[in-house]
This record gives sequence, structure tokens and C-alpha cells, in this order.
Amino acid sequence: MKINLNQLTQHLAGHLLPFYLISGDEPLLVQKASDQIREKAKASGYDERERFQVEAGFDWNELFQSANEMSLFSSRKTIEVRIPGKLTDHARKTLLELAERPNEDNLFIVVTGKLESSTTKSKWFLQLEKQIGFIQIWPLENKDFAPWIRQQFAMHNHTIEPEALDILADRVDGNLLAAHQEIEKLLLLTENPLINTELVIQAVGDSSRYDVFDLTNACLFGELPRAVKILNGLKAEGTEAPIILWALSRELRTLSMVLTRLSAGQPKRQVFQQNGVWKNREAAYEAAMSRCSISLINKLLTQAGRVDSTIKGLEKSDTWMELHALILGMCRTDANTRLIPALIS
Repeated sequence: MKINLNQLTQHLAGHLLPFYLISGDEPLLVQKASDQIREKAKASGYDERERFQVEAGFDWNELFQSANEMSLFSSRKTIEVRIPGKLTDHARKTLLELAERPNEDNLFIVVTGKLESSTTKSKWFLQLEKQIGFIQIWPLENKDFAPWIRQQFAMHNHTIEPEALDILADRVDGNLLAAHQEIEKLLLLTENPLINTELVIQAVGDSSRYDVFDLTNACLFGELPRAVKILNGLKAEGTEAPIILWALSRELRTLSMVLTRLSAGQPKRQVFQQNGVWKNREAAYEAAMSRCSISLINKLLTQAGRVDSTIKGLEKSDTWMELHALILGMCRTDANTRLIPALIS
């Protein structure tokens, strides 16, 4: 059965399943899900814990041996298996066999990296999913970040003022590890169950750390305030302007090609695949395509050319002001246009 990460707490309030598989590339969320299941298992009498790290040459028979051995110190044990690489044929066969032969004295927690849809839709996996609890973890979207922070405080019987939540979310800006560290720090700083704005302002530093792909993603989604903040952060961190221009220009060229081929009647799925727009970026491109015409993209590419000339000293202008102008153009909407004076003042 599939278990949404947001429903895991509710699920664990009931009976444990004998086998859980957690997949995802967000280490903090994967770890927290593992910890929740482990804590519930310990409270349910699974006092012993065995851990296996699957590497090259791993002997899968060790899992069968562990599953069949009587515990030396407890009648019940948790068996944790971490599989950092791809699921081999031997791995698939072993997991399926263990799941189909549950032992009430054992609880399996298997952790893998992100599983592609070709795996999760395969016949063997669908058969496995019927026997286990499958928790598929995705990176949080921007809209889910503040609720996630609120939930973390709630799990420790704390609440956070709305303004304090906005400040905290803005300071850590999508960095889950930084958010986790700040939450832990705030919980240590006060015994008051209410986290107020004054405490957050005093305690939380600016933990945002950006790369050029954060910037291009914000531009594609038309998130102007975020894009300006990231560009300023990249400048402060010493990122070179040519690298930023390369990333922005690449997205503009891809957008131009995608829009051109779509206007010629080619299927969207085919166009995306041909131009390297993979599933995790489709939403960003859909957002950009809803705002941008081919004509606008071509104008922005011309503008990017002027930025390049400025960087090379062929035009007299401020490179960073030109980059600001370029992202303003990429993010342009009626709502964003009204924000421009405040953002550049």
C-alpha cells in the first residue's frame, strides 16, 4: 500500500506493517520517515536492531539468515536495509520473497534512492507494493515548505506565530537541512510552547544557499521576488556573472526550441524529451510557456547577448544591472511588473 509522507504519523497510530520501503532523494525527509517507523517499532517491542548496507558483492542470503534467526536479546527485531544504487535482479527477487513471507517477529525498513516510474509501475513492484508500506518521498515544493515547518513544531507540541513562520521560511528559503537545524535550535532556546516572532528574529541567521539552477527555476516559474533574491545571493557569494548568464541563456534557448516545435504541431511529450525537459522540470516549463511567447523569448535572447557584450567589455554598462533586467524580463507578468520598482530600489 502507498503511504503519503503526510499520512505517516496517522498510519503509525495504528498497527505496524511487517515491511516498509522508503524511496527518495531528500535525505532529511527520508531519515525522518525512517526514524518515525523505528520509534514506533521500538515502542511496540522491536527492541533489537540490525542494519545492512548494500554494496558491490553484497550477500543477499544474509538477509534471509537474519530474518530466520532468533533474536539473542529480544523476541522482536527491526532489520534495516539501505540500498544506495539500482535495484538489481537479485535485490528485487529477495525483497519480494521477504515481503511475501512476513515474520511477525521481524520488521523490515528498506531505504532506497529515488525510484523511477519505470520501476514503480513494473509488474514485480506492483506485486511488492501489495505486501508492504511504500513511502515515496519527493522534494517539497515552495508552497509546502511553510506547512512542513509548522508540522515539525507541532510534532514537538509547539506552535509558531504566522509572522514568525513567514520569517523563518524566508530565511532558510527551501533549504530543508537548514530549516531542521533552526527548528532544533529554537526548540532548545525556549520552553514556551509558542514560538514568537521576536525569538525567530533573534535566533535565526540567513541560511539560504543558492546555485544557478535555483535561479533558472525561479525564472521559469515567474517567481520574481525569489529570483531577485537568489541573484543577489549569488552575487554576494562570488558566483561569476558568465556562469549565471550561461544558465539563463540555456533555458531561453530550450524554451525557444520547445515553443517553436509545439507551434509546428509536434506532440508535447516528444518535444520535451527531445529537448531534455525531464519530468521534474515539466511544471516549470509549463509555467513559463503559459507566460512567454516565441517573440518574447527571442527578445530575451537578444537581451542576453547584450549582457554577454557587457561582460566582455564591448558595451559600457553594469553587468549585474543587466542580469537583473534579464530576469525581470523572464519573470514578467502583470503582477510582477507592479513589483519591479520596489525590487530594484
